[in-house]
Amino acid sequence: MKRVYREATTRQAGDGWGVALDAKPMRTPARHELIVPSVALAAAIAAEWDAQQDDIGPATMPLTRLAATAIDRARTQRDLVVAETANYAGTDLVCYRADNPPELVARQQAEWQPLLDWMMLRYDATLAVTSGVLPQPQSPAALKAFAAAVTAQDDFRLTALHTMTAACGSLVIALALLEGRLDAAAAFAISQLDETFQIESWGEDAEAAARRHALAEDIAAAARFVQLLDAG
Repeated sequence: MKRVYREATTRQAGDGWGVALDAKPMRTPARHELIVPSVALAAAIAAEWDAQQDDIGPATMPLTRLAATAIDRARTQRDLVVAETANYAGTDLVCYRADNPPELVARQQAEWQPLLDWMMLRYDATLAVTSGVLPQPQSPAALKAFAAAVTAQDDFRLTALHTMTAACGSLVIALALLEGRLDAAAAFAISQLDETFQIESWGEDAEAAARRHALAEDIAAAARFVQLLDAG
């Protein structure tokens, strides 16, 4: 896709803000007009388009992608996106602990347990912890509480939460990031605790490094997306 526009600008559109390419309203892949709740987010999306060179690189426009996903998918398939996100609570990463070595066990306890303690107070929901990989059933009450927390998000925050949860492998970590208890770097580090421990012992190959880099970028983009939503 070649760049055929001269400039990208923000434009007020009803109660929200849109982006225009040479004064023409930008549309999503599903042909909906791209309108976001915050002028700060619209300006950042316009900046992504202004930064493009002769060839447009979608991979360099994560905010545009998240906004379009919120409009095209979260808005039209909301129940599915809520379910995909909330279902992580049933097998959340932070609930599955190692038996050994002791160093890893201690690191998981130190990094993951405070998040579960915070979640218990924040959402009145307790998730059971187990060792090993066999599924640990969670209480219906806890799953209902987490589903309610996901459902409470608007389409844009739901999209960000869905991205955070998938990248972290954990709804607990994603909610902590969404609510400002963790920043993006901390969320990535905590979600990669097991992998980092293995890398310290055995090193890291190029494929694993690329995968970790992509996950870190997804988490950072979703966190920035939320910050721009809140910036007004």
